[in-house]
Amino acid sequence: MARPMLSQCPNCGGKLEATRLECTACETVVLARYEPCALGRLSPPSLEFVEYFVRRRGNLKEMERELGESYWTLRTRLSEVIKEMGFDENEPPLPAEEVALRRREVLDQLESGAIDAKAAAEALASLVPERGRN
Repeated sequence: MARPMLSQCPNCGGKLEATRLECTACETVVLARYEPCALGRLSPPSLEFVEYFVRRRGNLKEMERELGESYWTLRTRLSEVIKEMGFDENEPPLPAEEVALRRREVLDQLESGAIDAKAAAEALASLVPERGRN
């Protein structure tokens, strides 16, 4: 049984590269330096999150119900995965109407006890409206 490829040295934490690939059918060997793809750089918990996210077709609301974690906690975890994969995490600013809607959702979740004050404050701080056009 094949194991997942390591991306960090288990001894020192340094970056690992694949330098040898071998065909299991004809035994051809290729020697070169290969870097893992973005998914290959993920930690096991982050990879598990991505697999669950994909199985749920990216529906954070469904994940919220099934996992018992708040929408904003899941969004934060997704942002962390995006950073871990090496992608630019900066999202374009939201239209003011969307920011108002999302703020209302956060406040409703806080009022119902679905999230605590800290999670609400983090969620509200992450909502940045787009600036008016000149």
